[in-house]
Amino acid sequence: MNASAFIKSEDLEQEYAIIQASISNPEYFGPLYEKYYKSIFRFLYQRLNSKDQAHDLTADVFIKALTNLKQYEYRGKPFISWLYRIAYNELMQFFRQKKAQRIINADIQDLRFIQEEAEIVYFEEFIPHIQHLITALHAEELSLLEMRYFERRPYKEIAEILEITEVNAKVKMHRIIEKLKLQLHQKKK
Repeated sequence: MNASAFIKSEDLEQEYAIIQASISNPEYFGPLYEKYYKSIFRFLYQRLNSKDQAHDLTADVFIKALTNLKQYEYRGKPFISWLYRIAYNELMQFFRQKKAQRIINADIQDLRFIQEEAEIVYFEEFIPHIQHLITALHAEELSLLEMRYFERRPYKEIAEILEITEVNAKVKMHRIIEKLKLQLHQKKK
């Protein structure tokens, strides 16, 4: 379940008040840290599969958020969207710098969901091929796929995290699915 789906406007305003107070006194940041730590950790751990690296990057995300809190712009969206964006950027930087192996955590149901979207009749023998195709995707394509199909995030939230429009997120996802669909059809022949 995504974090921004059920946040009321008064909760957003209260969150923003905490952010404003935290700018002048970082001690006020604690409730936001406690509220969102697990979500950011899970987001990173899902892609790293190393608790130590996920804890380190999560700490980096919150340090960066606190350090750059003055740049945060309230747009009527939950603070966690901004944290996810920082986490995504930190993750991409980590992979570039460390040349670390990118982990893809998906179960059979996630792969079936992709096949349904691609309108391909599900065959068990295609699972290894789908897994191979997914690992060959570019980093941004893979991130979109993970957020949409493995984490079941709405396009609006994906757009917020990647700093693109919702329409652009849908178009990019459509292209990824079409790409996978074409490759699966070629394998089927």
